[in-house]
Amino acid sequence: MSKSLRLSEKWFHRGLWLVAIVFAGFLIGLGATVVDDLPKVEKQLELNDFMDKTAADVLRNTIKASDEAVKEAAGVMEQSRLKRNVARSDLEAASETFNNWLATRRVTQRADQDAELIARTQALDALKSKERAAVATIESQQQMILNAQQAADKARSFLSEQELVAQKKLDSELNRLELRVFLYRLALTLPLLAIAGWLFVKKRKGTYWPFVWGFIFFALFAFFVELVPYLPSYGGYVRYVVGIIVTVLVGRQIIVSLNRYLEKQKLTEQLPVVQRREEMSYDTALTRLSKAVCPGCERAVDLKNPDIDFCPHCGIGLFDHCQPCNARKSAFSKFCHACGATATNKIAV
Repeated sequence: MSKSLRLSEKWFHRGLWLVAIVFAGFLIGLGATVVDDLPKVEKQLELNDFMDKTAADVLRNTIKASDEAVKEAAGVMEQSRLKRNVARSDLEAASETFNNWLATRRVTQRADQDAELIARTQALDALKSKERAAVATIESQQQMILNAQQAADKARSFLSEQELVAQKKLDSELNRLELRVFLYRLALTLPLLAIAGWLFVKKRKGTYWPFVWGFIFFALFAFFVELVPYLPSYGGYVRYVVGIIVTVLVGRQIIVSLNRYLEKQKLTEQLPVVQRREEMSYDTALTRLSKAVCPGCERAVDLKNPDIDFCPHCGIGLFDHCQPCNARKSAFSKFCHACGATATNKIAV
């Protein structure tokens, strides 16, 4: 249709389309803000909402206390290992010294050294006792670590069981929440689609068509971007079923519209040529001619063939001759392109 418009009118139309796009953009922004706030209507759920908080806190405190006990016992055990190593080194050194001294005493056989023998033996016993005490401490701390780890493992096991049960409940509730939020989206989107459909049928060619198309773009965006991606899946069944239903409905509407259009064209082609030309708008005729189709029946016609003056499909006149200058011109032109005379459009029928 743009080829039939005046130059200024073309730019005005482009500006109006820009208005439609900008208007749709603001509507989309507003709609996205509203849709993003929909989940806030529902309470935000957490795993703890489906657990026995008292029992869970007891288990968590047990795990925490056991971990701290393991850490503390590990520190004490490390200190005890150091003490044991020192005691063992001292014992080995003292034993070597004692053995050397004892060998010397066997050679000398001096009775006055019996008291020193007793003292050295008692010193060795003291060092052995010190080593055994360090080993006992290590074993005690190892037992404490084992007990604490077992208590922590047991508490973790109980807590994991509770979390597993709570997770199943949470997942189930999240599915219901997702469905409710989708229904909220659906409740907002369906009326928009209904209004957009009504505007498309009744108002798309009206005076305020830019706002009509802007709202239509907004409704389509709301449906395909804000609704369809959030359709509950349930293993894919729902989405495929909905896709099938939508495809069938859209396909049926297209088929009905096509049959309606063909029936209307048949009735139109049965009317007298003069009446058909009077009912056809000037811009519509020029638009169809620019696409090399007949303005009457919309079938393809070779308009560049100088021998074709009438549509071979419906018989409507396509070219005639100007009466003042006899130039061949379009039968739908209002003026002759050769002499500028007003067209009479008197074509034989």
